[in-house]
Amino acid sequence: MWSLEIICFLLCFVPSYQQFPRLCATQEALRTKECCPPWEGDGSACGASSGRGTCEDVVVSAQPDGPQYPFSGLDDREKWPLVFYNRTCQCTENFMGFNCGDCMFGYFGENCNERRESLRRNIFHLSRAERIKLVSYLNLAKQTISRDYVVVTGTYREMQNGTNPMFAEVSVYDVFVWMHYYVSRNALLGGPGNVWTDVDFGHWGPAFLPWHRAYLLHWEHEIRKLTGDMSFTIPYWDWRDAQGCDVCTDELMGDRSTQDPSLISPGSVFSSWRVLCSQAQDYSARGVLCDATEEGPLRRNPGNHNRNLVERLPTADDVEFTLSLTNYDTGPMDRSANMSFRNTLEGFGDPRTGLGNSSRLGMHAALHVYMNGSMSSVQGSANDPIFLLHHAFVDCLYEQWLRRHRPSPSQYPESNAPIGHNSEYHMAPILPLHRNRDFFISSKDLGYEYTHLLDASELPYDRLSESWHPSLEELRDMWPWLLLAGLCGGILTIAIAAVVLTTKRWHKGSSWLRARSWKHAFALPERQPLIRSNEIEETNQHNYQTTM
Repeated sequence: MWSLEIICFLLCFVPSYQQFPRLCATQEALRTKECCPPWEGDGSACGASSGRGTCEDVVVSAQPDGPQYPFSGLDDREKWPLVFYNRTCQCTENFMGFNCGDCMFGYFGENCNERRESLRRNIFHLSRAERIKLVSYLNLAKQTISRDYVVVTGTYREMQNGTNPMFAEVSVYDVFVWMHYYVSRNALLGGPGNVWTDVDFGHWGPAFLPWHRAYLLHWEHEIRKLTGDMSFTIPYWDWRDAQGCDVCTDELMGDRSTQDPSLISPGSVFSSWRVLCSQAQDYSARGVLCDATEEGPLRRNPGNHNRNLVERLPTADDVEFTLSLTNYDTGPMDRSANMSFRNTLEGFGDPRTGLGNSSRLGMHAALHVYMNGSMSSVQGSANDPIFLLHHAFVDCLYEQWLRRHRPSPSQYPESNAPIGHNSEYHMAPILPLHRNRDFFISSKDLGYEYTHLLDASELPYDRLSESWHPSLEELRDMWPWLLLAGLCGGILTIAIAAVVLTTKRWHKGSSWLRARSWKHAFALPERQPLIRSNEIEETNQHNYQTTM
């Protein structure tokens, strides 16, 4: 595993395209409020000379927000990204990125004209080599400082309107930890303890699913850039009816430590990980932003959670009821929304009744609470790599609902949603810019598919048999021992036969070894048949176990 990491690190360290590029984190860029870096391919801003894009004014929606956030001009995420930049690269055709140097999701090649569909798979259907590669890629991203972008550690006001830039270097993995923190953090109203908690630009509203879809696509994109593995996809964990944390093994996301059940087993590479942006209460008390410094080890203690808040992990029945809801969002479009697919999937609607403001959390939120550690804080939850597997399956359910109900674009609200959630709102804190409505579309339009949603007839042969791979690998590893056991058994059988034949020749003609006596001497007593007719019927009935 470590050799694979070293190879990836040395050979595949390539530029990435994300929010707060280094070239836009300067005093000059903040003063002019322009983020239009040159594309390295031709040296022109936004690759304009090559027709990839141009530097344009940012246009934001004037539609009203809901009443949940009654302020204006206090939070840097309002009307994103205008507080920081009012001019950014607008890319053409299939180009994307903060400098239009990359391809849109689903497109590949130098000119971004190769359309390809990626396949996200069940994590338990990955081969051993693929599981090792997944863990290796995650750790490589955690250990590699990003060369191309940084994260903000102070408000624009604290930066004295850009004259004193406040940014920090973080790893490729941790920039996504920071992104999830920043989108969900409390609004700072000025001074210690003076915060507004009823605000979240990526949760508690219609943008919950589109925002996390864009988030996962960018994360997947960054891993491909870092490793050079363009075939990499995020696997998903199908947690329906799970009796525990099935992915909490040292081979996958890390077992429980025997010394401290809230820590990760030292047999897992994740035991060495350190978290950041996980102390939301402390930041609020001090009235500051996360400064992106390490805050201790990754923690997880699945199942030892508050059972008054979460009764159990989601069931297949919970999922089916949620998928049956026909309205994407309803009413105030927040945590109180009734019969809302989004609110029920997010976990604030009861998965048995559809009523909002449920006293017990379900679906997506239930799994976060169940993990009882870093995953259980909204702002710091992305520190745990299980976050990615979990949200990949949440996104899969979102896709399943889109295909089942085929909503019109008008189902996504244009106005009066909580701040940050209207259809035309740009997703904070992501650059390049995306609007929420851009991801209220099928995953196939974004270049990826889930094996969970494919019929057997649609699966390529290698994917149809992918669930056999782990067992076949174990059998392949065991065959030398099975062969040795067979040889030993054969030798033993020959030896016994030789002894019997030799003994028979020595005593040939003896009265006690006549044919009849020989038969009785070595005969076993007759017993009942090993399988009765009624047992045969039962065996036929329970021969196979259906899997999802």
